[in-house]
Amino acid sequence: MTILDGKALSEQLIDSVKEKAEKLKPKLAVILVGENPASMAYVRNKKKACERSGIEYVEYNFSTSITQEEILKKIDELNKDETVNGLIVQLPLPDHIYVPDVIRAVTPEKDVDGFHAYNIGKMFLSPEFEDLPPATPLGIVKLLDHYNIPIQGKEVVVVGHSNIVGKPISMMMLNRNATVTTCHIYTKDLSAHTKRADILIVAVGKENLITADMVKDGVIVVDVGMNRNSKGKLCGDVDYPNVSKKASYITPVPGGVGPMTVAALILNTIRATERQRNI
Repeated sequence: MTILDGKALSEQLIDSVKEKAEKLKPKLAVILVGENPASMAYVRNKKKACERSGIEYVEYNFSTSITQEEILKKIDELNKDETVNGLIVQLPLPDHIYVPDVIRAVTPEKDVDGFHAYNIGKMFLSPEFEDLPPATPLGIVKLLDHYNIPIQGKEVVVVGHSNIVGKPISMMMLNRNATVTTCHIYTKDLSAHTKRADILIVAVGKENLITADMVKDGVIVVDVGMNRNSKGKLCGDVDYPNVSKKASYITPVPGGVGPMTVAALILNTIRATERQRNI
Protein backbone atom coordinates (compact mmCIF):
# COMPACT_ATOMS: atom_id res chain seq x y z
CA MET A 1 0.00 0.00 0.00
CA THR A 2 1.31 3.43 -0.99
CA ILE A 3 0.23 6.60 0.81
CA LEU A 4 -0.65 9.41 -1.62
CA ASP A 5 1.32 12.17 0.11
CA GLY A 6 -0.50 15.39 -0.75
CA LYS A 7 1.54 17.45 1.68
CA ALA A 8 4.89 16.70 0.05
CA LEU A 9 3.55 17.13 -3.49
CA SER A 10 1.78 20.40 -2.62
CA GLU A 11 5.08 21.85 -1.39
CA GLN A 12 6.78 20.79 -4.64
CA LEU A 13 4.04 22.38 -6.76
CA ILE A 14 4.08 25.62 -4.77
CA ASP A 15 7.88 25.81 -5.05
CA SER A 16 7.68 25.10 -8.80
CA VAL A 17 5.89 28.41 -9.51
CA LYS A 18 8.28 30.69 -7.58
CA GLU A 19 10.11 31.76 -10.73
CA LYS A 20 6.85 32.60 -12.55
CA ALA A 21 5.54 34.45 -9.49
CA GLU A 22 8.70 36.54 -9.37
CA LYS A 23 8.14 37.65 -12.98
CA LEU A 24 4.35 37.99 -12.89
CA LYS A 25 4.00 39.48 -9.39
CA PRO A 26 0.42 38.18 -9.01
CA LYS A 27 -1.92 39.26 -6.23
CA LEU A 28 -4.58 37.08 -4.55
CA ALA A 29 -7.41 38.75 -2.63
CA VAL A 30 -9.43 36.75 -0.08
CA ILE A 31 -12.73 37.82 1.49
CA LEU A 32 -13.39 36.21 4.88
CA VAL A 33 -16.70 36.72 6.68
CA GLY A 34 -16.90 35.91 10.39
CA GLU A 35 -14.64 33.68 12.47
CA ASN A 36 -15.53 30.14 11.46
CA PRO A 37 -12.53 28.12 12.83
CA ALA A 38 -12.31 25.85 9.75
CA SER A 39 -12.48 28.83 7.37
CA MET A 40 -9.82 30.67 9.35
CA ALA A 41 -7.55 27.61 9.18
CA TYR A 42 -8.04 27.29 5.39
CA VAL A 43 -7.31 30.98 4.91
CA ARG A 44 -4.14 30.73 7.03
CA ASN A 45 -2.94 27.87 4.80
CA LYS A 46 -3.66 29.91 1.67
CA LYS A 47 -1.70 32.84 3.09
CA LYS A 48 1.28 30.60 3.93
CA ALA A 49 1.22 29.10 0.42
CA CYS A 50 1.18 32.57 -1.14
CA GLU A 51 4.13 33.65 1.01
CA ARG A 52 6.04 30.49 0.04
CA SER A 53 5.38 30.91 -3.69
CA GLY A 54 5.89 34.67 -3.86
CA ILE A 55 2.27 35.63 -4.58
CA GLU A 56 1.12 38.84 -2.92
CA TYR A 57 -1.72 38.09 -0.50
CA VAL A 58 -4.36 40.52 0.76
CA GLU A 59 -7.23 39.63 3.09
CA TYR A 60 -10.49 41.47 3.73
CA ASN A 61 -12.24 40.54 6.97
CA PHE A 62 -15.90 41.29 7.63
CA SER A 63 -18.24 40.55 10.51
CA THR A 64 -21.16 38.13 10.04
CA SER A 65 -23.51 41.15 10.03
CA ILE A 66 -22.30 42.18 6.55
CA THR A 67 -25.17 42.63 4.11
CA GLN A 68 -25.53 41.03 0.69
CA GLU A 69 -25.14 44.48 -0.89
CA GLU A 70 -21.92 45.21 1.00
CA ILE A 71 -20.23 41.95 0.04
CA LEU A 72 -21.27 42.34 -3.63
CA LYS A 73 -19.94 45.91 -3.60
CA LYS A 74 -16.56 44.69 -2.30
CA ILE A 75 -16.42 41.95 -4.97
CA ASP A 76 -17.19 44.50 -7.68
CA GLU A 77 -14.42 46.76 -6.38
CA LEU A 78 -11.88 43.89 -6.46
CA ASN A 79 -13.09 42.77 -9.92
CA LYS A 80 -12.25 46.25 -11.21
CA ASP A 81 -8.92 46.48 -9.37
CA GLU A 82 -6.32 45.69 -12.05
CA THR A 83 -3.68 44.87 -9.43
CA VAL A 84 -5.78 41.90 -8.19
CA ASN A 85 -5.40 38.72 -10.29
CA GLY A 86 -7.23 36.16 -8.15
CA LEU A 87 -10.29 36.57 -5.94
CA ILE A 88 -11.66 34.10 -3.39
CA VAL A 89 -14.73 34.46 -1.20
CA GLN A 90 -14.21 31.91 1.58
CA LEU A 91 -17.20 29.63 2.10
CA PRO A 92 -19.38 28.99 4.04
CA LEU A 93 -21.07 32.39 4.33
CA PRO A 94 -23.72 33.44 6.88
CA ASP A 95 -27.26 32.17 6.17
CA HIS A 96 -28.59 35.58 5.14
CA ILE A 97 -26.10 35.78 2.24
CA TYR A 98 -27.29 34.10 -0.99
CA VAL A 99 -24.18 32.17 -2.07
CA PRO A 100 -25.05 31.68 -5.79
CA ASP A 101 -25.21 35.48 -6.23
CA VAL A 102 -21.80 35.83 -4.57
CA ILE A 103 -20.22 33.14 -6.77
CA ARG A 104 -21.76 34.71 -9.88
CA ALA A 105 -20.44 38.15 -8.88
CA VAL A 106 -16.77 37.12 -9.03
CA THR A 107 -15.50 37.76 -12.55
CA PRO A 108 -14.58 34.44 -14.26
CA GLU A 109 -11.08 35.73 -15.10
CA LYS A 110 -10.25 36.07 -11.37
CA ASP A 111 -12.26 33.07 -10.13
CA VAL A 112 -9.34 30.96 -8.87
CA ASP A 113 -11.71 28.80 -6.80
CA GLY A 114 -13.19 27.68 -10.13
CA PHE A 115 -16.80 27.97 -8.93
CA HIS A 116 -18.21 30.37 -11.55
CA ALA A 117 -20.63 28.77 -14.04
CA TYR A 118 -18.43 29.98 -16.92
CA ASN A 119 -15.36 28.08 -15.63
CA ILE A 120 -17.41 25.01 -14.66
CA GLY A 121 -19.08 25.03 -18.10
CA LYS A 122 -15.77 25.14 -19.97
CA MET A 123 -14.65 22.00 -18.15
CA PHE A 124 -17.43 20.05 -19.85
CA LEU A 125 -15.79 20.57 -23.26
CA SER A 126 -12.46 18.76 -22.82
CA PRO A 127 -9.33 18.72 -20.62
CA GLU A 128 -7.87 21.50 -22.81
CA PHE A 129 -10.61 23.83 -21.54
CA GLU A 130 -9.99 23.14 -17.85
CA ASP A 131 -8.43 26.59 -17.49
CA LEU A 132 -9.60 27.41 -13.96
CA PRO A 133 -11.18 24.21 -12.61
CA PRO A 134 -12.34 23.91 -8.99
CA ALA A 135 -9.29 23.63 -6.78
CA THR A 136 -10.01 20.34 -4.98
CA PRO A 137 -10.71 18.34 -8.17
CA LEU A 138 -7.62 19.87 -9.80
CA GLY A 139 -5.58 18.86 -6.75
CA ILE A 140 -6.90 15.28 -6.98
CA VAL A 141 -5.97 15.00 -10.67
CA LYS A 142 -2.47 16.39 -9.97
CA LEU A 143 -2.02 13.85 -7.16
CA LEU A 144 -3.05 10.87 -9.33
CA ASP A 145 -0.82 12.12 -12.17
CA HIS A 146 2.17 12.49 -9.85
CA TYR A 147 1.91 8.85 -8.77
CA ASN A 148 1.45 7.74 -12.41
CA ILE A 149 -1.97 6.28 -11.66
CA PRO A 150 -3.76 5.71 -14.99
CA ILE A 151 -7.32 7.02 -15.26
CA GLN A 152 -8.25 6.04 -18.82
CA GLY A 153 -10.48 2.96 -18.92
CA LYS A 154 -10.73 2.75 -15.13
CA GLU A 155 -13.94 2.33 -13.17
CA VAL A 156 -14.16 5.52 -11.10
CA VAL A 157 -16.79 5.85 -8.37
CA VAL A 158 -17.37 9.29 -6.86
CA VAL A 159 -19.35 9.46 -3.61
CA GLY A 160 -20.81 12.96 -3.22
CA HIS A 161 -22.31 15.25 -5.86
CA SER A 162 -21.56 18.76 -4.63
CA ASN A 163 -20.78 21.56 -7.07
CA ILE A 164 -17.42 22.04 -5.35
CA VAL A 165 -16.04 18.47 -5.54
CA GLY A 166 -18.36 15.65 -6.61
CA LYS A 167 -19.75 16.98 -9.91
CA PRO A 168 -16.55 18.60 -11.21
CA ILE A 169 -14.27 15.65 -10.33
CA SER A 170 -16.76 13.32 -12.08
CA MET A 171 -16.46 15.48 -15.21
CA MET A 172 -12.66 15.66 -15.02
CA MET A 173 -12.51 11.86 -14.76
CA LEU A 174 -14.83 11.56 -17.77
CA ASN A 175 -12.57 13.97 -19.66
CA ARG A 176 -9.76 11.48 -19.03
CA ASN A 177 -11.81 8.58 -20.42
CA ALA A 178 -12.75 6.86 -17.18
CA THR A 179 -16.12 5.14 -16.73
CA VAL A 180 -17.69 7.23 -13.98
CA THR A 181 -20.45 6.48 -11.46
CA THR A 182 -21.52 9.37 -9.22
CA CYS A 183 -23.24 8.37 -5.97
CA HIS A 184 -24.96 10.56 -3.37
CA ILE A 185 -27.32 10.51 -0.39
CA TYR A 186 -30.18 9.07 -2.47
CA THR A 187 -28.11 6.25 -4.01
CA LYS A 188 -29.56 2.83 -3.17
CA ASP A 189 -27.07 0.18 -2.05
CA LEU A 190 -23.94 2.35 -2.04
CA SER A 191 -21.62 -0.60 -1.50
CA ALA A 192 -22.79 -2.27 -4.74
CA HIS A 193 -21.20 0.71 -6.54
CA THR A 194 -18.12 1.23 -4.35
CA LYS A 195 -17.12 -2.46 -4.62
CA ARG A 196 -16.70 -2.01 -8.39
CA ALA A 197 -14.37 0.97 -8.10
CA ASP A 198 -10.81 0.88 -9.37
CA ILE A 199 -10.55 4.48 -8.13
CA LEU A 200 -12.86 5.57 -5.29
CA ILE A 201 -13.22 9.31 -4.55
CA VAL A 202 -15.23 10.14 -1.43
CA ALA A 203 -16.37 13.70 -0.61
CA VAL A 204 -19.32 13.61 1.77
CA GLY A 205 -18.27 14.72 5.26
CA LYS A 206 -19.33 11.63 7.20
CA GLU A 207 -16.85 9.75 9.39
CA ASN A 208 -16.34 6.04 8.51
CA LEU A 209 -18.85 6.16 5.65
CA ILE A 210 -16.64 3.78 3.63
CA THR A 211 -15.66 0.56 5.40
CA ALA A 212 -13.34 -2.25 4.30
CA ASP A 213 -16.21 -4.52 3.20
CA MET A 214 -17.28 -1.82 0.68
CA VAL A 215 -14.10 -1.89 -1.42
CA LYS A 216 -12.23 -4.45 -3.50
CA ASP A 217 -8.59 -5.44 -3.09
CA GLY A 218 -6.18 -3.08 -4.82
CA VAL A 219 -8.58 -0.12 -4.89
CA ILE A 220 -7.15 3.43 -5.12
CA VAL A 221 -8.85 5.61 -2.48
CA VAL A 222 -9.01 9.42 -2.50
CA ASP A 223 -10.61 10.64 0.74
CA VAL A 224 -11.75 14.27 0.50
CA GLY A 225 -13.71 14.20 3.78
CA MET A 226 -12.71 16.39 6.69
CA ASN A 227 -14.36 15.50 9.99
CA ARG A 228 -13.52 15.42 13.68
CA ASN A 229 -14.01 12.12 15.50
CA SER A 230 -15.19 11.64 19.09
CA LYS A 231 -11.65 12.32 20.33
CA GLY A 232 -11.47 15.59 18.37
CA LYS A 233 -8.95 14.21 15.85
CA LEU A 234 -9.22 15.06 12.16
CA CYS A 235 -10.41 12.18 10.03
CA GLY A 236 -11.89 11.58 6.60
CA ASP A 237 -14.93 9.73 5.26
CA VAL A 238 -13.04 6.42 4.98
CA ASP A 239 -12.25 3.94 7.75
CA TYR A 240 -8.54 4.42 7.09
CA PRO A 241 -7.00 1.72 9.37
CA ASN A 242 -9.06 -1.06 7.76
CA VAL A 243 -9.57 0.20 4.19
CA SER A 244 -5.83 0.90 3.85
CA LYS A 245 -5.17 -2.86 4.31
CA LYS A 246 -7.02 -3.54 1.03
CA ALA A 247 -6.01 -0.42 -0.92
CA SER A 248 -3.06 -0.16 -3.30
CA TYR A 249 -2.97 3.64 -2.86
CA ILE A 250 -4.78 5.82 -0.32
CA THR A 251 -4.76 9.47 0.81
CA PRO A 252 -4.32 10.18 4.51
CA VAL A 253 -6.44 12.74 6.40
CA PRO A 254 -4.91 15.15 7.15
CA GLY A 255 -2.05 15.43 4.65
CA GLY A 256 -3.77 14.18 1.52
CA VAL A 257 -6.27 16.19 -0.50
CA GLY A 258 -6.33 19.27 1.79
CA PRO A 259 -2.81 20.53 0.96
CA MET A 260 -3.41 19.70 -2.72
CA THR A 261 -6.44 22.02 -2.75
CA VAL A 262 -4.24 24.87 -1.51
CA ALA A 263 -1.55 24.06 -4.11
CA ALA A 264 -4.20 24.03 -6.86
CA LEU A 265 -5.34 27.52 -5.78
CA ILE A 266 -1.76 28.72 -6.22
CA LEU A 267 -1.58 27.10 -9.70
CA ASN A 268 -4.92 28.68 -10.62
CA THR A 269 -3.73 32.11 -9.45
CA ILE A 270 -0.65 31.85 -11.67
CA ARG A 271 -2.79 30.60 -14.58
CA ALA A 272 -5.32 33.43 -14.13
CA THR A 273 -2.53 36.02 -14.10
CA GLU A 274 -1.00 34.59 -17.28
CA ARG A 275 -4.36 34.63 -19.05
CA GLN A 276 -5.07 38.22 -17.97
CA ARG A 277 -1.72 39.25 -19.47
CA ASN A 278 -2.19 37.11 -22.61
CA ILE A 279 0.85 34.96 -21.82
